[in-house]
Amino acid sequence: MLSIRPARIADLPRIMTVLEAAKGISKISIVLLLCLAGCYSGWTPRERQILSASDSLMYVTVLQADSAILRTPSAEIGARLLRSGELATLKAKMRHTVMDPSQDGVGIAAPQVGINRRAIWVQRFDKPGEPFEFYVDVRIDSTGGEILHGPEGCLSVPPMRGIVPRHGIVHVSYLNPDSGDRASETVEGYTAIIFQHECDHLGGILYIDRADSIFVSEAWAAEREVYNYDRPEWW
Repeated sequence: MLSIRPARIADLPRIMTVLEAAKGISKISIVLLLCLAGCYSGWTPRERQILSASDSLMYVTVLQADSAILRTPSAEIGARLLRSGELATLKAKMRHTVMDPSQDGVGIAAPQVGINRRAIWVQRFDKPGEPFEFYVDVRIDSTGGEILHGPEGCLSVPPMRGIVPRHGIVHVSYLNPDSGDRASETVEGYTAIIFQHECDHLGGILYIDRADSIFVSEAWAAEREVYNYDRPEWW
């Protein structure tokens, strides 16, 4: 089967050579092609719309209404976009959302705010002060340790909770925000569980897919009556 892929920045010299040699191709056409190629693999119009139209407290996607987003594997962001304004906006708004009293989470993944990209916030309970940290193009390279069976909930699956088996140790890698190179570390305990939960989101997997049992949290159901979780009209 013929395989076709979109043009990449690295292909531009070859494309320009062909166009320069072709009769009737104007310089303007070449410039337009360069602009289009430069935009490709960047942020999509839909992603830009969500990032610009959203308040600092973003709409959190939920099952079943937003299954198409939550069940879609996320694309990488790439080192080229690490310093983009869009990523800075996504980072700031995701952090505000996960830490807002209406959500009060310990982690959040970009698909949960409508962006199918490999970016997550994780609360590092294994570090002094238990800070939230942001990770781009994060992956779990390997797992180990004891299998832990513990309760989990998800901002995108309210008001359910479940008992989920997770590995006690994970080896994760992600893009260094300064150099763009990949960095890695080993994480253990509860923070390792959060990494697994959030990285599952990036693959279109929800904790209910792995849970031994699922139940309704009456306390969480009552709490959700206090805040507004409606999808914005522009969505």
